[in-house]
Amino acid sequence: MTWINRDITEIDGQRLHPETLMMGYGYFPGLSEGAVKCPIFQTSTFVFRSAGEGKRFFEVAYGLREREPHEAQGLIYSRLNNPNLEILEGRLSIWDGAERSLAFSSGMAAISTCLFAYCRPGDVVVHSTPVYGGSDYLFEKVLPAFGIRTVSFAAGAGNAVLDAAVAEARRHGRIAAIFVETPANPTNGLVDLAALAAAARSLEATQATRPPVVVDNTFLGPLWQKPLAHGCDIVVYSLTKYVGGHSDVVAGACVGSSAVLEPVHVMRTILGTMTDPHSAWLLMRSLETLELRCTRSIENARRVAEFLHDHPKVERVSWLGFLDPASEQGRLYARQCLAPGATFSFTVRGGEREAFRVLDELKLVKLAVSLGSTESLASHPAAMTHSDIEPARREELGITENMIRVSIGIEHPDDLIADFRQALATI
Repeated sequence: MTWINRDITEIDGQRLHPETLMMGYGYFPGLSEGAVKCPIFQTSTFVFRSAGEGKRFFEVAYGLREREPHEAQGLIYSRLNNPNLEILEGRLSIWDGAERSLAFSSGMAAISTCLFAYCRPGDVVVHSTPVYGGSDYLFEKVLPAFGIRTVSFAAGAGNAVLDAAVAEARRHGRIAAIFVETPANPTNGLVDLAALAAAARSLEATQATRPPVVVDNTFLGPLWQKPLAHGCDIVVYSLTKYVGGHSDVVAGACVGSSAVLEPVHVMRTILGTMTDPHSAWLLMRSLETLELRCTRSIENARRVAEFLHDHPKVERVSWLGFLDPASEQGRLYARQCLAPGATFSFTVRGGEREAFRVLDELKLVKLAVSLGSTESLASHPAAMTHSDIEPARREELGITENMIRVSIGIEHPDDLIADFRQALATI
């Protein structure tokens, strides 16, 4: 970026932390009339200072020549780049310690653009289950329509099921990508990130290409799980969730090395799936309080989960903080997760009727899909986010009729507990 060349990332030998850098990294008030916050660059196109500059910008944008040392991609058109987009992407990279980030119009735009950049007809994608309902539809319905086969394995079932899925996929063609959502939505099952990276390295030796390991890290976000540090290649986010965190923006991201993201960048340019300047501006606002919001949400989630765990009308609470440290999942959690998160599911005694009754009686907790916002949300996965999955398969995945998924926000925990207490009392 032409104006991002004077960032302070260290003071007196102290490397600045991400939450500090979110206040100004990549933005210089002197270039915007002294505005302390980055303005919204609500423009479709940018003026070149000369025809020669326009030519040089396009040469770089379309890969017609190699960039000169320290040469940035010039501003051309907001489908390619925009100041808000570029500053946001610079800040997103900091949290994961990545070389590069790409922002998209939604989480599904990020996932689908990423997979279409790497997959071709005849290829195979190995993926974990369960995943977000939109991702499941992409794997089960959309990719097969383009001649791309998918093979799944169960999150939380151990590395043997991953190895079996990879072996099966190899019988059908080239494995183009390995995609996982961990913790899984909505069961919180964990997948071993280091084992995924090892599987990808083995495939490089047998099929000549290393499939990227793509991790949907939305549930724990960039604070509490670092897939790149475990050898994975691309981290995807629904920025709508914890990063946005205010239920007022829809966006997504891919994070990784410059080399692995370049095909995704090219595909995004052609498909036009980048986020818009206003959404990018909202996300920059939200990044400033990400650590504060997530820390409070997790503490609240602990209090609520402990209450639900001891309630006589609750069968099971799938909060990561309750994993047995001696179990395989517990050991995996200790290796790759930094906190248990604030989104989890619990099952009530009964079925759909009892679950619906609890949801309908909640007064503070909002009955809505999505997660990771300042307000607490509750939903019924089987009837809502995962309703397009065939019922028998839902049961196999552990998405039962008596399951409720909650995303705990930043309200006072005593008030949230009071709300769940009175709602559970009605069944």
